[in-house]
Amino acid sequence: MTSSTVQLNGTAATANQLASAAFAGYAHFTAMQVRSGAVRGLDLHLARLRKASDELFGTHLPDDQMRGYLRRAIQAAPADASSLACFVTQRAGEFTAPTAPTELDVLVRTSAAAEPPVGPLRLDVVGHERHLAHLKHVGEVGKTFYLRHAVARGFDDAAFVDTYGRLSEATIWNLAFWDGESVIWPRADLLSGVTMQILARRLTARGVPQRTADVRPEDLHAYSAAVVMNSWTPGIAVHRIGDHQLPGDAQLTQVLHDAYLDEAPATV
Repeated sequence: MTSSTVQLNGTAATANQLASAAFAGYAHFTAMQVRSGAVRGLDLHLARLRKASDELFGTHLPDDQMRGYLRRAIQAAPADASSLACFVTQRAGEFTAPTAPTELDVLVRTSAAAEPPVGPLRLDVVGHERHLAHLKHVGEVGKTFYLRHAVARGFDDAAFVDTYGRLSEATIWNLAFWDGESVIWPRADLLSGVTMQILARRLTARGVPQRTADVRPEDLHAYSAAVVMNSWTPGIAVHRIGDHQLPGDAQLTQVLHDAYLDEAPATV
């Protein structure tokens, strides 16, 4: 079993440093899979960290500095550790309103490679809108809460609907649908995941049609397939959403996996 390692600003974190960081509720992060020191969509991960820092803290760290932190964490990790999460927080802490930007701290955690579920999955449908959904931030108890409730109800996970009745995303996943010709992305307030962004640009390069649309549970009969995706995988088939059973056209999963492989990993 791979042990987890944590670095703070490029060096091994001490117990005292981790004790304070463990309760930092005002932070954002990105998660990635590393293979041979390289990451697919590295530019998108760095852009996510940059933009979120600007929005939450009013400042950001240079990409070269962030890459240095990631590189050091990868080099210090056990050989079989290939999942990485990078968190950014501010020394000013929670419940403060600094009048000027203060120092940012970067925590990088490495652990074993992620093992995504095999699928096909059954998703419960729950009404939930993530706060600041466009940011990947910490402290979202709703994700685990609704996952556990979904499993207790006989599902594998949960998909969210917003106040307009539109499907947006799943607990830790983006959603995509297939009408036999086009990939359909839900129109809603959601996090544009890095894998989702990789797929969008590679599908464009392949000439695969894509569109964004309102997707409501009652309209699922218009789609032949659905998938979930995150940093673990470009697509796991979903055969049931709420009360609706999807036919399960395998073409969508194949299209997404093929497109994802077009993205060359970038060395950190």
